Formats: sequence, structure tokens, C-alpha cells
Amino acid sequence: MAYSSKVVNRFEDVLKNPEKHGVGRFDPKDPNVVTGLAGAPACGDVMKLDLKLDPVTDQILDVKFKTYGCGSAIASSTMFVEMLKGKTLEEAKLIKDKEIADALELPPIKLHCSVLAEETIHKAIKDWEDKTAHRRHNNPPKDDDVPDGRWNWYGINE
Repeated sequence: MAYSSKVVNRFEDVLKNPEKHGVGRFDPKDPNVVTGLAGAPACGDVMKLDLKLDPVTDQILDVKFKTYGCGSAIASSTMFVEMLKGKTLEEAKLIKDKEIADALELPPIKLHCSVLAEETIHKAIKDWEDKTAHRRHNNPPKDDDVPDGRWNWYGINE
């Protein structure tokens, strides 16, 4: 099985310049940071995705990852970093493993890498939904606390 040139180039570029590709993590105590973690027991690949979000707009401000796995797993992680930055969570939910696999020309035996990438995205989004539900429950808004047009952040339709 041969890796595509896209996978090889991404993998080698990550080794040369990890920060450029979002390798790392955010402070887990930051209330606007969420994490998705997924693993594939069959091959041992593990991906961890951190998203830094705007709490008002649900826009993804920055993305970091740590991946333990093969070149395809690492290349899939760098691909989702590019796909996620600047998107809203609703837009991120639409990213599918097939998009990642097609962009990297993954061979069939490596498709699980793109599936893991999609899974980490969905787990991070679930983490955000859980955190914001907890905030709304513990800190209901007061009229003077919420700027005009921002009630939707609290799940309230104006």
C-alpha cells in the first residue's frame, strides 16, 4: 500500500513545522475550549482535537490536535484543522470523513483515519453542547446581561 503524495507531503511538513499545522493543545481550563478524542482499536490510532470557540457565535477560532498513529492519521488531522478554522459548529457538523479521505486520496485500507477525524469533530461539538447547557443551567441570563441579538447563545429565541 502506497501513501498518496498528499499524505506524504502533509506528514513531512508536520514533522518540519508542527505549529504551522496546529499540533499542540489549548489550556483545558479555558471555558471556550472543547475536546474530542477518538481511537481505533484495530490499528492503535488515537486523535485528540481541541477547538477554541467564540461563545456568542459558535465560530471556531482556532484548532489544535495531537495524533498518535500512521501518516494517514496525522495527515487527516492536519486536514481537519484546515477544514474547521473559521467555521461555525453547524458548518463543522457537515464535514464528512469522505471529504477528508477524498482530499488526501486515502486508499481503502486507510479510510478509518478519516472516520476518526470526523468522530473527533463530533465529540468536540458534543463537549461544547454539554458545556453550554451546563452554563445556561447554572447561570440564567438577566435582561441587562445579554446584548441585543445575543439571546440565541442562551438557547432563547427572541
